[in-house]
Amino acid sequence: MSFYPDVEAAGGLAEALRAHGVEATADGRDPMHRAAVSTPVAHRNGLEISAFEHERRWSIVGGEAHQHLPLIHGYADDVSEIAEVAAAWRAGASLADICARAPFMEPTGRFEVPDGDPARLAEAEWQCVRAEMTASGLPRLHAITEASYAAPELRQLYPYTSHWVLKFSATTRPFLRDVGLSLWAETEDAFVVRSRYLGDVIGETTTAEHAVAIAVRQLPPGLGPVTSGAHEQGPPWH
Repeated sequence: MSFYPDVEAAGGLAEALRAHGVEATADGRDPMHRAAVSTPVAHRNGLEISAFEHERRWSIVGGEAHQHLPLIHGYADDVSEIAEVAAAWRAGASLADICARAPFMEPTGRFEVPDGDPARLAEAEWQCVRAEMTASGLPRLHAITEASYAAPELRQLYPYTSHWVLKFSATTRPFLRDVGLSLWAETEDAFVVRSRYLGDVIGETTTAEHAVAIAVRQLPPGLGPVTSGAHEQGPPWH
């Protein structure tokens, strides 16, 4: 049994959105389940809509164009709900206005950086990482993130995570230049500083602040404010 008989009757997701007054573009590989809605805002990507396979639900993602990362995301159960978000995105409405009009949409924590300034992109990523670590419900992850953000030497870098491990880059996405440090809140009684992601243990301590102090002392010399990763910057530090 199909979860999307109305979409199939319309001829595809883009056509179903057009029936609600929103101009959309069909995905050539899967027009029944995927579509995109363009925007006049130069620093945004098109809104991406994709259907679930095992229940009637759509994922909606609105992202920024400099790094192709989500700014807002959410889930809708009806085409009319998608259409409301899509119309606002296509009209260039603010993120706050879109989320107010469609409460099922949520901000990622990233704010918009129209000019692509690397320092502002790094700050926006810090806000996203801090929101993620707070939402994790794990106090130790929150503690190591906040302690890192409080250190100017780390705050000037670009943060990113993998499996709840906090890492740092000298460049923004898409080409990250890892500085060769990772911070772990891996046990109930220790914060650990490692070289790289699964590298050697540099230090182990009972407080997030002490772990950050250890990490700061291990930073490569000559690091300045984060630069753009829009083009490859050479090999990463090890």
